[in-house]
Amino acid sequence: MQLSMIGEYALRAMLYICSKPFGTSYQISEIAEKNDIPDNFLRKIIPLLKKANLVNSQRGNGGGITLLKKAEEITPLEIIDAVEGPILLNKCLIHDKFCSRDDFCSFHVFWADAQKELKEKLASRNLHELAIQNNENYERVLHARGNSQNL
Repeated sequence: MQLSMIGEYALRAMLYICSKPFGTSYQISEIAEKNDIPDNFLRKIIPLLKKANLVNSQRGNGGGITLLKKAEEITPLEIIDAVEGPILLNKCLIHDKFCSRDDFCSFHVFWADAQKELKEKLASRNLHELAIQNNENYERVLHARGNSQNL
């Protein structure tokens, strides 16, 4: 399994949005520019995040993208599920009896365990924690480079 660009961009966008105080409003163009996300691609991602009740989007004057939940309540797993769909490491995990070998196949159990561990890992951190870590890493890299330019 490999995270698609839609998943990568959604995680980047949400990390950026969660790095500011709750209630802050963002323009799609700002999120896209600051996170190296193609603007038109982000415009396709935002409705998926909105449908998952992670963000709200308001058009027009005073509009923008805002969080519906606090960053402490959002996990990477929620974001990935919202834009990629449920994580399924193998087609045999889609539903019971998809494969006639489910009852005895050692790989079925192996994939199920690996999938469970991956989901637990993705749910173990929240965007607030990750945003703080990201900001600290960003500042450390800027300091090491000896300047305050954008990366």
